[in-house]
Amino acid sequence: MNPLLPKKKSKVAGLITGLCVLGLALVLSMVLGQVSTPVKALVEAFTSYDPSSTEHIIITTTRISRTSIAMFMGASLAVAGALMQALTRNPLASPSIFGINAGALFFVVFATAFFSINSLVQLMWIAFLGAAVAAVMVFFLASLGRDSLSPIRIVLAGAAIAAFFSSLTQGLLVIDEQGLEEVLFWLGGSVAGRTLDMLLPLLPFIIGAGIVAMFLGNSINVLTSGEDIAKGLGQRVLLVKILMGIIIVLLAGSSVAVGGSIGFIGLIVPHLVRSLVGIDYRWIIPYCAVFGGTLLLLADVVARLAIVPEELPIGVMTAFIGVPLFISIARRVHRA
Repeated sequence: MNPLLPKKKSKVAGLITGLCVLGLALVLSMVLGQVSTPVKALVEAFTSYDPSSTEHIIITTTRISRTSIAMFMGASLAVAGALMQALTRNPLASPSIFGINAGALFFVVFATAFFSINSLVQLMWIAFLGAAVAAVMVFFLASLGRDSLSPIRIVLAGAAIAAFFSSLTQGLLVIDEQGLEEVLFWLGGSVAGRTLDMLLPLLPFIIGAGIVAMFLGNSINVLTSGEDIAKGLGQRVLLVKILMGIIIVLLAGSSVAVGGSIGFIGLIVPHLVRSLVGIDYRWIIPYCAVFGGTLLLLADVVARLAIVPEELPIGVMTAFIGVPLFISIARRVHRA
């Protein structure tokens, strides 16, 4: 008998269990909030919709879009974080290290301050453009010199670009205090007020990048064993790195474009997943998608209920969850 078979079966069983938990989180996200609804109303909203029912209207106009956005954002950030840690070989790396968050937020603040753009859909595309520009700048800086696109170069370039855009953003907000109020939820991260019209145009990017990431799992395993080993096995290391970078930009950029800066999901979820399935990225990537979506859904539910009738930005909730885990991870890495 193949000794790996039981291990594979346990991973499949774990993934199925994770999907069941994700399903439960989806239901909780659809029924809980300032106006909670029974599960029966949720079922009836899809099977026998009544336009005169307040509960049905809330579910179909608000909860569906909010739940869908939180799930895809969480999955995107977690997968992007796993790829970022593999690309940089840095266990404390996350999409923000690419300067993606900082670039997106600067473009949003700039557009709000100088062009008076208030449409969430327009700001979404502007944020996506900012994320892409920041990532291109990071790759350009990291590719200079002989040892191009090495992990340390990517980390240093990302830190420099993130600091650059963050400084510009702070300067603009000091000049334009009105702009601070308008972009506050972008700074804190939120899925409140977002609609499916914002998610649907980005969905092909998210799904496409996720599928490519799944197929890259084995190549990432080879790459993480060392570039010399990967080259010796005939892998096109530079091509794999570029593909990973594009996937990170599409996933993290889409997430920031829709919901703003939401931290820690891309950092802590890959660590939790690796503690369950090991270092095989053929399993890490799908597990991260499921766990990331579940964690952000649950964080959003808590954010709605924490200070009713108001609600916290979801980025605040992920920080509450993520900071203790980040400290634990950092101490473990330091001891190692």
